[in-house]
Amino acid sequence: MARAVVDPLTRIEGHMRVEVEVDGGVVKDAWISGSLFRGMEAIIKNRAPQDAFYISQRICGVCPISHGHASTMSAEAAMGVQIPEGARLVRNILEGAQFLHSHILWFYTLAALDYVDPVKALQANIADTYALAHAAGTRVADFGAIAKRLSAFVERGQLSIFANGWFGHPEYPADMPAELHLIGVAHYLEALEMQAEAAAIIAVMGGKFPHFMTSINGGTAWVPTEEKLDDVKFRLAKVNAFVREAMIPDTLAIAPFYLDALKFGGGGGNFLSFGVFNDPSYEIEKRYLPAGFSEGASLGLASVEIDKVKEYTEHSWYSSPSGLNPKVGETVPEFTEYNTDDKYSWGKAVRYDDMPAEVGPLARMVVAYLRGDESVQELIDSTLAKLGAAGKPEVLVSLLGRVAARNLETAHTATLTEGFLNELIEAVKGGGLELFTPHDIADGEGYGMWEAPRGALAHYMTVKNRKIDRYNVVTPSTWVSSPRDAAGRRGPMEEALIGTPVADIERPLNVVRVARSFDP
Repeated sequence: MARAVVDPLTRIEGHMRVEVEVDGGVVKDAWISGSLFRGMEAIIKNRAPQDAFYISQRICGVCPISHGHASTMSAEAAMGVQIPEGARLVRNILEGAQFLHSHILWFYTLAALDYVDPVKALQANIADTYALAHAAGTRVADFGAIAKRLSAFVERGQLSIFANGWFGHPEYPADMPAELHLIGVAHYLEALEMQAEAAAIIAVMGGKFPHFMTSINGGTAWVPTEEKLDDVKFRLAKVNAFVREAMIPDTLAIAPFYLDALKFGGGGGNFLSFGVFNDPSYEIEKRYLPAGFSEGASLGLASVEIDKVKEYTEHSWYSSPSGLNPKVGETVPEFTEYNTDDKYSWGKAVRYDDMPAEVGPLARMVVAYLRGDESVQELIDSTLAKLGAAGKPEVLVSLLGRVAARNLETAHTATLTEGFLNELIEAVKGGGLELFTPHDIADGEGYGMWEAPRGALAHYMTVKNRKIDRYNVVTPSTWVSSPRDAAGRRGPMEEALIGTPVADIERPLNVVRVARSFDP
């Protein structure tokens, strides 16, 4: 057996080490190490409840909207505050814009170069590239000009922004045409502009981005006007058009060349969603992407019970007690050494009902599918049919399924966010829109269960004497990149790596594909 180490894993938000044991060309064992201690819980303690909204967003520069919303929801729950209808719509739109920003960023900026080779794109025939783009139903760009830019990079001996890939690797499909590689590069560049448009929506409604200002405890500080709503609608239309005209067709065009990725990278098969995008009832199982837990291959669905969440520290660099629910959990760091037989990560092993659980777009889409969401069912069923897997939703539990689910969720989110915006526009026209619930700071205990683009997110807050007495956060990456637990069970990402084919031990491309598919 031989070991391959990728440290750091690049093109993610944060710091991570991936170590795998390879035998016979496949991964037999895996260890995921979160290599950064953040300690945000200690920073927030003893501050005013309203401060947590601003500080906790700094946990992540890519999904601060979700952290802000989960934090302010925990404070509202602790103090018994219900936000008004106008604030619900505003928060849903803000969250939708962040999902669009994050998913476009992931597919193109972070993951695309694992599947698209810009060096091979230089072999493309420009006329054939236009023909292929039309045949695939995807966006046309100035492919000739983009090819010239790529050629200039290569002639200078530098690949500029494309310099961090293992291009020419044997795990790129030999039969994928150079023209499709060029289309992918073209949309990679356009995606940078679309991310900026999505970020601008957040900046208009949130005051700035990445760390926004307006979803304060009790509602929203943003007052929608006709001018601001027109600005948001214009930018959202541009982003959503890109999703429908480029992102989804690109996915369907590239996927047939990676059908082997339906055979590995699946993980443990348990899926958890806390739900996101509130409806007027505020019930988590009625959210537009609903809450639920699906255990194993049966793909049945159970309701989510927050008390079933526990954190284990046997293989994490903490002296905190193990097996606690996060509402009473502790975060006491104690670094020893990196040892895959003992402690090897700053991430705790978080479990649901003592089981590892995958969270994220695949989990959300599985839960929505099982809850009977007709839009999600149509998206998934039609995509499976186009990939030759009609009536086989189980194939989604794979590397390719995880990639496809994130992109399908992007299209679904685009439609949802348009609906929220139109609803807000009509409410503003009707007048009398309430945006904030006045309240006093009160002692109590609460949590905010929500979803970040990367998956299930919970913030826990206890307020005593008008100050935060205890604060804890369970992030999506804590779920998926968790180390072994007390029973020695691997986390979802570790489990997903088992059976992954490795053609080059020095450049384990499929390993990083699987790891990045979780967007840790």
